[in-house]
Amino acid sequence: MYECLDLFSEPTGAWFRHAFAQGETAAQRQAWPVIAKGDDALVIAPTGSGKTLSAFLYAIDRLMNRAADPREAGGSRSSKPAKGVKVLYISPLKALGVDVARNLEAPLAGIAAQSKAMGLNPPSIRVATRSGDTTAQERRAIASHPPDILVTTPESLYLILTSKARRILSTVRTVIVDEIHAIAGTKRGAHLALSLERLDMLTAEPAQRIGLSATVRPAEAAARFLGGARAVTIVDVQSRPAMELKVVEPVEQMPESAAPANRSCGGAGSGKPSGLPSISGVTPAMMRLAERQGTAAASPGPPQGPLRTRADVEAGETTSAPGNAISADERAGSVWPAVERSILNEVLSHHTTLVFVNSRGLAERLTARLNDLYAAMPGRGDADEPRPDEPYAGQRHFHPMAGPSTNLIHPHAPEDTIAMAHHGSVSKDRRKRIEEDLKHGRLRCVVATSSLELGIDMGSVDLVIQVSPPLSVSSGLQRVGRADHQVGGVSHALFYPLTREQIIGAAATVECMQTGDIEPLSIPRCPLDVLAQHTVAAAAMEDLNPDDWYQTVRRAAPFADLDRSVFDSVLGMLTGAYDSEAFTAFRPSLMWNHEEHLISARPGAQRLAVTSGGTIPDRGQYTVVLPEQEAGKGPKRVGELDEEMVYESRIGDVITLGTSTWQIQDITHDRVVVVPAPGRTARLPFWHGEGFGRDAGFGEMQGRFVRDMVNGLHDGDRAVPSVDTVQSDRPASSERAVSSDYPASSGCTASSDDMASSDAASFDDDTTDRLRSDGLDGNAISNLAQLLHEQRIATGAVPTDRTLVVERCPDEEGDWRIVLHSPYGKRVHEPWAMIVGNRIKQRYGYDGQVYACDDGIILLLPQSDGHIPAAELFTVDPDDIQRLVAEQVGESVLFTARFRECAARSLYLPRTDPGKRVPLWQQRLRGVQLLNAARTQCNFPLLLETTRECLQDVYDLPALRRLMTRLSNGEIDLVDVETQAPSPFAETIMFGYVGQVMYQYDQPHAERSAALLSLDFDALERLLGTADMTAVLDPDVIHDVERELAGRTFWNELDERDVAGRVARYAKTHGPFTVDMMMVELHLDAERAVRELDGLKARGEVLTGLFMTNPGRGNGSRSTVDDAQPGEGAESYGGMGKPVGGMGPDVEMADDHRPVQYLHRDVFRRIRARSLNKAREAIKPVAPAVYQALLLDRQGVGPVGGERYDGVDGLMRVIEQLEGVSLPLPVWEGAVFPARVRGYQPAILDELLASGDVVWTGEKTASTKAKEPGRIAFHPADSELLINTAAADATGHPSDGAPDDTMTGDTAPDDDAGQALESVRTLPDAILHVLAAGGAFRAERLAELVRAAWRPDTEPVDLETGEIRPPAWSNSQFEDALWSLVWQGAVTNSSLTPVRAMASAVSSHATRSVSVGRTRRRARVAVQVPVLMQGLWSAVPTVTATAEQRLLARIEVLLDRYGIIAPPLIDAEDVPGGFSALYPVLRRMEEHGTLVRGMFVQGFGAAQFARRDTVDQLRHAGEGHSRSCVAIEVMDPANLTGAAVAWPQYGGTANKPLRRAGGMVVLDHGNPVVYAAVKGHHLTTFTDDGDTLRRAFAELAYALQRRPSGSVTFADLNGEPLTARTEAARILHAAGFTPCPQGMKLYR
Repeated sequence: MYECLDLFSEPTGAWFRHAFAQGETAAQRQAWPVIAKGDDALVIAPTGSGKTLSAFLYAIDRLMNRAADPREAGGSRSSKPAKGVKVLYISPLKALGVDVARNLEAPLAGIAAQSKAMGLNPPSIRVATRSGDTTAQERRAIASHPPDILVTTPESLYLILTSKARRILSTVRTVIVDEIHAIAGTKRGAHLALSLERLDMLTAEPAQRIGLSATVRPAEAAARFLGGARAVTIVDVQSRPAMELKVVEPVEQMPESAAPANRSCGGAGSGKPSGLPSISGVTPAMMRLAERQGTAAASPGPPQGPLRTRADVEAGETTSAPGNAISADERAGSVWPAVERSILNEVLSHHTTLVFVNSRGLAERLTARLNDLYAAMPGRGDADEPRPDEPYAGQRHFHPMAGPSTNLIHPHAPEDTIAMAHHGSVSKDRRKRIEEDLKHGRLRCVVATSSLELGIDMGSVDLVIQVSPPLSVSSGLQRVGRADHQVGGVSHALFYPLTREQIIGAAATVECMQTGDIEPLSIPRCPLDVLAQHTVAAAAMEDLNPDDWYQTVRRAAPFADLDRSVFDSVLGMLTGAYDSEAFTAFRPSLMWNHEEHLISARPGAQRLAVTSGGTIPDRGQYTVVLPEQEAGKGPKRVGELDEEMVYESRIGDVITLGTSTWQIQDITHDRVVVVPAPGRTARLPFWHGEGFGRDAGFGEMQGRFVRDMVNGLHDGDRAVPSVDTVQSDRPASSERAVSSDYPASSGCTASSDDMASSDAASFDDDTTDRLRSDGLDGNAISNLAQLLHEQRIATGAVPTDRTLVVERCPDEEGDWRIVLHSPYGKRVHEPWAMIVGNRIKQRYGYDGQVYACDDGIILLLPQSDGHIPAAELFTVDPDDIQRLVAEQVGESVLFTARFRECAARSLYLPRTDPGKRVPLWQQRLRGVQLLNAARTQCNFPLLLETTRECLQDVYDLPALRRLMTRLSNGEIDLVDVETQAPSPFAETIMFGYVGQVMYQYDQPHAERSAALLSLDFDALERLLGTADMTAVLDPDVIHDVERELAGRTFWNELDERDVAGRVARYAKTHGPFTVDMMMVELHLDAERAVRELDGLKARGEVLTGLFMTNPGRGNGSRSTVDDAQPGEGAESYGGMGKPVGGMGPDVEMADDHRPVQYLHRDVFRRIRARSLNKAREAIKPVAPAVYQALLLDRQGVGPVGGERYDGVDGLMRVIEQLEGVSLPLPVWEGAVFPARVRGYQPAILDELLASGDVVWTGEKTASTKAKEPGRIAFHPADSELLINTAAADATGHPSDGAPDDTMTGDTAPDDDAGQALESVRTLPDAILHVLAAGGAFRAERLAELVRAAWRPDTEPVDLETGEIRPPAWSNSQFEDALWSLVWQGAVTNSSLTPVRAMASAVSSHATRSVSVGRTRRRARVAVQVPVLMQGLWSAVPTVTATAEQRLLARIEVLLDRYGIIAPPLIDAEDVPGGFSALYPVLRRMEEHGTLVRGMFVQGFGAAQFARRDTVDQLRHAGEGHSRSCVAIEVMDPANLTGAAVAWPQYGGTANKPLRRAGGMVVLDHGNPVVYAAVKGHHLTTFTDDGDTLRRAFAELAYALQRRPSGSVTFADLNGEPLTARTEAARILHAAGFTPCPQGMKLYR
């Protein structure tokens, strides 16, 4: 004991002996000798082993005796120590840094006191914290008076190194990196590694580096990261943490096995909850899973049996008390009430409990429920009693698809609050207060995410609870280590799985935690975006020599293998080497002086590096603040909200944040202003987290655990055959069928039988003992046994590390869901799914809708292709994996999102305003612009880095390769089974699949949900009407189905008096039939027949319409009407003859007076599926060039002189066809309209605008000034697509015709006037307020009205001087506000003169002023109005229409414009929600026969929709179409090249063609042959045929001469100068071009 204290001074040793009577720990005993020698060290020891003190104590001792250390004196003769930081502590979490700084107070004060007691004069050692929460004043104090010990984060260290304050770091002797495992495997770690190398450039000699971690494997990787090129001594204590872990399941039978009814496949009780909307794709099994996870209220009906905890059973409780909310939830099948009650009991029985969850939303939600339960305890208030003033009083659980943001909570008084939420979106002050209260034992419970996970000393915590399995084994060890966090303490933790599947994850995690099998650490290799950021930051501080900087970078471990050519390409990217036209919008931040071989910074580079630096991407967090009048001087931060949560919120909503309720007062571009709202019911916010998924190694461990469990599973009196035994008996093939001993479940009978024998499932003694040693209680063990038993019965095999199961299950519409069950994790499954999806698309021609998760892969196959062999679907050659994934990842949403983040990290997408965050939609837009530009270059560094990040950091391709190798070698078997209902494992995957479909594409959740969830399919049916289905249903298919139905037999005969049963059976066994057909065959009278059919129709069991021309034919012997001769048998009911029996009830007739036919819904689905498959197979796609030629003809675009339309009527037809397309006005009037309307003049368009037949709207997609031109779209005045979205958002009223629910009830219309006056605090609001009343105004009149209505948000009296302060009005502000509304689509003008003047001003840089008043003979002063303000200004009108009407109108316009609707065409359009928003309507239109679906055009995907006449035109392509060349603007909607169709290959060194205004493309038979960059003076050809080029250049000359601009000059063709006498120059000369010194010129 105390052997190592000889290394320290006497005061330090004396203090340690006094403070730690037990002596030093093993970690300290081994670490101190290494640290004392000055070696770099990595200390690995369990939590609570004193490793932090082992790193600090020697540095503190040296600071206390620094006068004796010559290095501390700065090398000077004076004994005064150098001024600066001596010890630098780097923490990955701000909370951990604050905690460490606080814990340093004890040793510093103790050693100082001991020194004074010994008669010494110890120096004063200061500790300071520098993080993102540090105020500007505190940062200045640190720079002017540097502390001895600086506690900081990686980001703050980077900011210090990139500022003048970096001088305080030149004296650093020791660097301590805590929790090194948390950052070493991320780009944040690579960022820190370069910061440490830059730090060594400042210091006289490299600082000693000490790394600390409790969970890292392998240690060598962490040591290599810490030291870089330097040697690091590893101090590994090799001891296991003292832990007592338990897996607790408070429910005896989890909801899935609570009652046999839960596994029913149909009938009563299996439908969706009444009163709740149905969502396509959400099966009853998914609904049951949602209820089991506690996110849904079950359907009303008979109780399924109460959930009982062990305490309830022991107490003899058998029924639930009426009116009890918890009991009601238990009857509803939710496990949450029992879990919440159990957690509260544990909290009350311990001093302080720390509850960890895996998401911020769940943290807020669980906190609210614990407080609800605590307040409802006797003597704790009446929170459970409904409040009369609350509209949702008493509700606790809601429908799963409503989302967590609609769950409501009630606020509580402080004395009724037992739990507080702690996560990254809680404000700094609240987090600090929670941490203080938790540390000192003043809080009973804190519900936290990973924000309290790492290393924080919470000495009062005596219990940790983990809800759901932790995110990783390492995370589990860290979280459990927070309990009894002290030397020698034992950590107590409880794990609460929420589903039976989570019991597997929890048990496997516990076993790995006990054995120390944690996930391996992998350091990112050469992240180029981090390199780019640090290069800019370093060059901003001093000029860099590229060679020296390259050597410095390579000393960092992540960049040890950096190739010099790649390094030079990054420098080229930053210094403007990519100087093509596509990169003009991206200004380089550095300069490369090749003569002096120096890299220097451009002006503003330092500001750029500081304001846009860091590695944490901005994924859309809105700051929540109090207004100034509530918070004093300056806004006060309350917390953060997800951008998507903000999109779904409105002013006036009440939300909860940090266990307090707040009312939203205002929503700006970057923040949400709230005021306290005590006593109000509030919505719970949600946050979208992200993670790479389960590690493949841990997945294999989990699969091995399941295999061991299955081998020890008993089923009644016999044991389940072990996995190893079954494998040894089967053939050697890698794909096999299900074992006959355990057939897959078939229908509901198997499931019911399985559940009837569920009590017999159990484990053998050895397996049970193993599970009990893992900490599982009896309920968890029995539920796990039941789950594995049910899965074994359902699929015949359980997925393990040696067996993968392919499960085929039909969905509600007859298609097949293929589920691959695999435990290897999302990082393996995602690239595997990408390969499978692309294989399906290439081989079978449709989108398989593939989705990957941690537990497997799911995909959708049509009914006809549901039996593709599993080996053909899922087996991949291991040698092809890298190539296949690399080829496909570039087109994925993941690649687009990661590229945007890489560009932001490399400072290529800086913040336009450093003080404000960039909205997520703007990040996406700018990212796509840069991505398109980057793809024009070869090996652009950001493309390389994004690909590397996807293939190495996100995906685990080596693990996938190993898995494919084992599959091909037969080490892993692929079991192929078919089930009628999803197995228990499949239900979980399918539930996640629905969520993924709702969250596909790179769009905010609110934009998608508005398009998908607000669609009323009943209203859509009414709008579509009853269509003639004879065009959809194939007659041959109908006859085949009728013959199959005719062959069905039944074991029982129905009684003649059972009319309802006979009618129902008749409908199920016949194809389309009429009333008279059924009357004849069943011998019924008309009244009873019609009554029974009406009943079936009301219940939705039969459909009505026209399904075939001659119903009843081909139905075998069942049809007697077909065999009757004319005039014999029954008379035609509803026909031309007399009604049967002389009765005349109302008969439903079709529009053409044919009797309506009836068809059972199940029969219709079968016929429709077969008909659609037959129709799709009959259609062969055409080449894109064929469709391009058809599109030109469809839109009336021809060669010069071949325009189709004339005059005003022709222009109106063009506007109707191109409605909503946004283009610059010069493109409209210079190219688009002249190409379609013969002799087009602007006066024709002005006539339509003046008459009010056409309305134009503005749009901008970039952050430009208000008076700079944007894009223009035209709409017919009566179009249903015309909507003023900005005005609707400003007034708070919905844009559709239906009134908002929030405006009914107590809110009177008079209240709106007062609210309107309060809402005109800004000039745009005032303009909208004036224009909302209707009418059109000249600019001077509008300015008067706006000035009168404007209520600026400023005090009229200056409180300091007492002066009256008038509103700050200026005409310039008014003009900017008006034009900003124009570009938002809220305001329009009766003329395009202002826009034309604005466009011309861009080139002339001047605007003229003209007189508004009339010219008269007598002298008078004319009012001068700028030309930009001329015309009559009015609000963009909104045509009243429902969401369904707008969707149908948009589809009609798209069909009119393109003829086909396909994803590539929609991607080029600005359609809200994209193709996914249109797809449900398109599919419904297909079912009604309005559209057909198939692959009509090659390369457009499988989901293409068109009318039959368009398909017929494609089949006869070339007949009647123009065979001349056509030259059009590249941005013309009729040009597909560069948008839906890629540019063809081109030779030479030509610049890649761009879809930019001013460019021209010449098409020959739909194929692009010439591209002309008019502004860039470049020509590019895509063919070598001389005749084609002659015709193309001649048409190009005609088209250019039609333009209003002057002469045009081209300098090169395919990169070769046109000054030389080449064949191309001769062809151009023949077309009308003239040689000139610059090249070839075309004169007008």
